[in-house]
Amino acid sequence: MPMKYVAAALLASSLLSAPALAQSAQQPAGSNATTAQKIKMQQLGTWRTSKLIGLNVYNSNNEKIGDINELINEASGKLDIVVIGVGGFLGIGESNVGLPWNQVKFVMEPRPAGTASTSMTRTTTTGAAVPAETATTTTTTTKNREYPDHAVVNMTKDQLKALPAFKYLSDASSTTTRTSPAPTPIPAPAR
Repeated sequence: MPMKYVAAALLASSLLSAPALAQSAQQPAGSNATTAQKIKMQQLGTWRTSKLIGLNVYNSNNEKIGDINELINEASGKLDIVVIGVGGFLGIGESNVGLPWNQVKFVMEPRPAGTASTSMTRTTTTGAAVPAETATTTTTTTKNREYPDHAVVNMTKDQLKALPAFKYLSDASSTTTRTSPAPTPIPAPAR
């Protein structure tokens, strides 16, 4: 007989706890999950930061001086440092330098005329023995653009190269030390 009572108690407790579990599974009206569900599309004026990696960096004379290798953000999400690769050829011999985010100007419009990328294409016409070469200039419209076209810094390539090399925390050769406050000691229990 006692086993019957235990089984009845377990059944009753499971029936009573089911509404409580269902209620806790629902998100409150102002929760982050509800807010995230409302975001369905990128807004005008926002950038896809993944597209900033590899972006060409120019100086004020419109000379290419590097490209963006990394973006470093604070724990709050605020972008803090732009890591620019400068020097080298095809990534060999390139060094990284870091600039504060506010020292890098991002430009949505393509670079001025005469500096746009030009590619050679061959076109043939019926009866022509040798195809003629024509230049095709690629232009990009800034309407609904998801990220900037390029970045500009007010430095020459030599000034950028003269900056100290940027070190990541994970670099084994990093000599940067960060100090943090000592932990608060836990008081000894009273006797």
